[in-house]
Amino acid sequence: MIEEEYFPEDEDEEAEYYAIRPNKTQIKKEIAAIFAMAEEISELAPAQIAEFELPEKIVSALLDAGKMGKNAARKRLLKFITAQLRALDTEAVQEKLARMKNKSAHAVREHHQAERWRDRLLSDTGNQQLTLLIGEYPDADSQHLRQLQRNAQKETKEGKPPKSARLLYKYLKDVITAQAGHEATYADEEMDSDEEQ
Repeated sequence: MIEEEYFPEDEDEEAEYYAIRPNKTQIKKEIAAIFAMAEEISELAPAQIAEFELPEKIVSALLDAGKMGKNAARKRLLKFITAQLRALDTEAVQEKLARMKNKSAHAVREHHQAERWRDRLLSDTGNQQLTLLIGEYPDADSQHLRQLQRNAQKETKEGKPPKSARLLYKYLKDVITAQAGHEATYADEEMDSDEEQ
């Protein structure tokens, strides 16, 4: 009676059962992804590796792999690290690595922006560029920028070392970084308020 209730098919039909085996191709892809991640982490500075909060055995192996050249021993060590990482939840590790890479990409972009603004401020149209810069970065100190700009232009004319140009670059980078951090905080707050609604 219970069988008829749950299995209303004809009794003559035999049920077919299939074994569910893991997809070997998918497993190989996952292992390759973890191996690549382990290789990237091993190339980071020791302080950055520590930020992942991995077990001591894995951290030690990652530090050793970072000191090795591209040889067979390093590959074996990375395979060991991969096996150790497979036992852990690697999603959090991948997320932290992605954030680190994103942060360094932002730093490179900010560096290039600061260089471009410095070059524009020291060009023949420097005063116009300064007006544009203040429009784009309203928190920047226009008097300080104008003073650094004049000093850098004077040093260039007199053939002196570019001390003020370096100071101008440093100040521009600080201004750009501060505004980027402010915008990122504002975007996070916007996302949080959207999620709450």
